Amino acid sequence: MRENKLIEAYNNLMGHLYEVMDDGIHSLADALAKAKEKTSEVGGLTQEELNKVSDFVLRDVEHAAHAINKNDSDDLSEWLKFDIDLIENFALDAFMSVADKTSIELSRLKAVAEVNTYHSGEITSPGTFVCDQCDKEIAFKSTSVIPTCPECGAETFVRC
Repeated sequence: MRENKLIEAYNNLMGHLYEVMDDGIHSLADALAKAKEKTSEVGGLTQEELNKVSDFVLRDVEHAAHAINKNDSDDLSEWLKFDIDLIENFALDAFMSVADKTSIELSRLKAVAEVNTYHSGEITSPGTFVCDQCDKEIAFKSTSVIPTCPECGAETFVRC
């Protein structure tokens, strides 16, 4: 039940982030703060849960922005490690729009991409992840909670 609430919150926050960034020129940090306010108004989340979900959204958007060239579905499929037509229940256009605007912001800041570690229990956008311990791949086709590795029980993954 709690996981479904966090997945719904992730999707709501992403939708609000898309709306805020579409309204004008905002830095990702400013847009995320406004999106958190809108998501908080809906209710149902503690501040800790909202902050956690916000961190998950920020991580995914920044990672996508580093990995994907503008409007290139081949790059998107490569980043996800599966065909984009398989994505279910996810506002892909909104996510990619936010990622694209973030990419532009990151380019201006000349940010250097860093390896992102994902942990079991976190919420993530669709994609394929590799276990740090045994290299088992796990693919998510919708916003999901990252489980422990079904192969070895490890709790850390890298998006491939």
